[in-house]
Amino acid sequence: MKFTRFGRGATVRSALLVGTAALAMPTAALAQDEGEDQAAVYDDAEEQAESPDPNVIVVTATKREQTLQEVPVAVSVTTAETIEQAQIRDIADLATVVPSLRVSTLQSAFATSYSVRGFGTDGNNIGLEPSVAMFVDGVYRSRAIAQISDLPDIQRVEVLRGPQSTLFGKNASAGVISLVTKRPEFDFSGSVEASYGNFEAKVVKGYITGPISDSIAFSAGAGWNNRDGYLTNGFNGEDVNDRNRWFTRGQLLFDNGGPLQARIIADYDEIEERCCGVVNVRPSLETSVIRLIGGQVNDFNNNPDGDVIFTDVDPINEVQNYGISGQLDYEFGAITATSITAYRETSLAADQDVDFTSASLATGANIGDADIDTFTQELRFSSDFDGPFNFLLGGYYFDESVSTRDQIVYGSDFRPYADLLVQGLTGGTQSIPTLEATLGALNGTDFTGQFFAEGQGFFNSISQDNEAYSIFGNVDFEFTDALVLTLGANYTKDKKQIVTDSVSTDVFSNIDLVASGNRAIFAEGLAGQVGSILMLGRPASQAEIGAFAAANPAAFGQVSAGVQAFADANDTNPAVNPLLGLTPLQFLPPLQNCPNAVEDCATDDDQWSYSVRLAYEISPTLNAYASWATGYKAPSFNLSRDSRPLPGDFAALQAQGLAVNNLRPGTRFAAAETSEVFEVGIKANWDYAAANLTIFQQNIDDFQANTFVGSSFVLSNAGKQETFGIEFDGNVRPTDSLTLNIAMTYLDAIYDEFTGSAVGDLSGLQRAGVPELSAVFGASWNKEINDAGDRFILRGDFSYQSQIPALDGFPNFIETDPATGEQNFQPARDIAQFYTREVNSLNASATYAFAMGLELTVWGRNLLDDRYLTTFFPSVAQGQSISGYPNQPRTYGVAAKFKF
Repeated sequence: MKFTRFGRGATVRSALLVGTAALAMPTAALAQDEGEDQAAVYDDAEEQAESPDPNVIVVTATKREQTLQEVPVAVSVTTAETIEQAQIRDIADLATVVPSLRVSTLQSAFATSYSVRGFGTDGNNIGLEPSVAMFVDGVYRSRAIAQISDLPDIQRVEVLRGPQSTLFGKNASAGVISLVTKRPEFDFSGSVEASYGNFEAKVVKGYITGPISDSIAFSAGAGWNNRDGYLTNGFNGEDVNDRNRWFTRGQLLFDNGGPLQARIIADYDEIEERCCGVVNVRPSLETSVIRLIGGQVNDFNNNPDGDVIFTDVDPINEVQNYGISGQLDYEFGAITATSITAYRETSLAADQDVDFTSASLATGANIGDADIDTFTQELRFSSDFDGPFNFLLGGYYFDESVSTRDQIVYGSDFRPYADLLVQGLTGGTQSIPTLEATLGALNGTDFTGQFFAEGQGFFNSISQDNEAYSIFGNVDFEFTDALVLTLGANYTKDKKQIVTDSVSTDVFSNIDLVASGNRAIFAEGLAGQVGSILMLGRPASQAEIGAFAAANPAAFGQVSAGVQAFADANDTNPAVNPLLGLTPLQFLPPLQNCPNAVEDCATDDDQWSYSVRLAYEISPTLNAYASWATGYKAPSFNLSRDSRPLPGDFAALQAQGLAVNNLRPGTRFAAAETSEVFEVGIKANWDYAAANLTIFQQNIDDFQANTFVGSSFVLSNAGKQETFGIEFDGNVRPTDSLTLNIAMTYLDAIYDEFTGSAVGDLSGLQRAGVPELSAVFGASWNKEINDAGDRFILRGDFSYQSQIPALDGFPNFIETDPATGEQNFQPARDIAQFYTREVNSLNASATYAFAMGLELTVWGRNLLDDRYLTTFFPSVAQGQSISGYPNQPRTYGVAAKFKF
């Protein structure tokens, strides 16, 4: 495998050419296995019989049963058949077949995030809820980590594109991912499967369902996924980016044919993996310093395969998810009442290298340990009248507690590393021992051996309570059999309260360099002034100053006051106070805990969301719609060591003398984000072809952005982002056996307004990380080959994303004028143009399916071994160094499945 910071260099034209020859694509949701029910619905109404038309897919994007053609929503559906044949294991794999969906995992398993149409929130902060809401069988998962394990017994996955807050509530401002699992059946059936692949990949899954009585059915499933890592830690030889996860899941269904149905689901999954490996793509002077003290850093230029990394910390991620939910459906004639009650717990324990080198500089993680306990209750009523009017009305309650504990601790190599940095910053005039003596004298404290000592660090503990409720509904007005107007509204109330208990034991980061510099300026100025008065030709000594003060108290007082005034006026001037040049070494300043006398650290927010949709059936095979909708994401607290008072609160804390040393203004929380979309679409479904076209204009105001700047994250509201897009997916079936598919997404994403980004004013500029063109091409061939009913199935997909800078800029390249303090952000944005991502991924499989239930498969993913870095970031505390996260290489294997 060969990485390149410019991508593989394929053009759109080459992607189209390869696509025409590629094998299979699922976005248009093809026919499912024979005998497999296509109509299990999100709200778990009674399953329909299999549609006589294999191209008819029933979805519940509006919490009601509608065919994919009829539903006036932009939705991509991936069926169980596609998931099985494409060897899609989790949501991250799903992104290769849904062009508008992107999944990224960065520092750890927790830092997983989803984006739809280019909109999504970075997951590297437990306080940030996603902009793309995740639901599993109608139950909301408030963090992406709550559903990153292998997919269970899936019926289908619906990806709803654009704001969906009207029916799905808060945190659906960019879209919804809805996983719908198979319901228990009253006919005994099941399956067992096993797969083996390169990197010693082993997957085992099983599923069984059947009756307990005439009115009660059950199902049970379990799976285990284990694989060696595709990266090797050169420090200790351990694999990194491996797989070691398992899940189990059970269901009970009560259905006696009467008006009441009940479904209970319990699930448990566990992950213990090493994640995530980092490669260095641009070393710096500080990188050389690390090597000088004996540390090893991945040298991208000498290791283009990128399969060896260096870290002195075993990056173990341990995740546990479990929960139980119950759903009741009761029919009152033409009205159905649905209640979904759920309780879930998620816990995470993670250790992570901070510097991503073999040197023992620092250890810790942005999320060290975290616990999330969530209770949700939904109650809704939906009608099915014969007349022109129907409605859906419901309420939703959400109660969640979050606790997080993380730390960053200096290792044994950090002091010698910092010593070399101090010498570099001071031109060799200072070292750590002399700096300890200098600052000790200025502060009247013995600092000997205390700066950057092993074991010092930052220890963070934050808890959050979140309570929210929503009232939602929509009404359908059927003006004619062909024309339907839908009006929807949602009112959401969201309250949050946090409590922090954080301590920095980093001695150097707790020193006030402004106050220390003030004393140094005063002492130097006083010695110079007294020396000049006494005509010594040099600064006066302490003894000489004392004698002068005793002999001339009035004159000394006047001189002292003048020198102090000069010190007060210049202690923040780097040209006068050289200690300020050491501020970059104050890596772990103390946090202002809250609540405090100024900050209540609570939010109380509410918002209305609306939707208007007009759907028109042009013909039995052609539908069109136009819609307008708004979305809402609640305010998010910054539950990290970078949580700092807003500028107004910072000023108040300083004015009242309450601010801790070295406190800087920042973002304690991000305000709510709101979204709006205008959309028109046309959906067609003919006997041997289907096509969907969507054109939209979507924007998000106050997008909650979380940007890494080299030693910390900056949480901010990104003004306004705007995207114009075109989405197309379609399939054609020239024969009963062959299906050709294509899905394409064009996005023109810009920052309409973002003046306060970490790399300057981005207003009017293109958004990084959002490819202009994403496409998936493919075909599937499913042919019965003998009288016994055996079938041979070929399928595959080619996924393409155009080249795009992965970041808006690198804050470690900002240039600051030492005289004025003015910042030049352009170099930070210019360097980002050289660090891009392009995706060219080919997946394929071949299956021989025996009529008696046995299936044998050969499969491969990323068969072109297209290697790239999923994103880049400023290397931690390493100056103008750049690092990145490599993608997964080519994988392949064999699988066997038996259905009974």
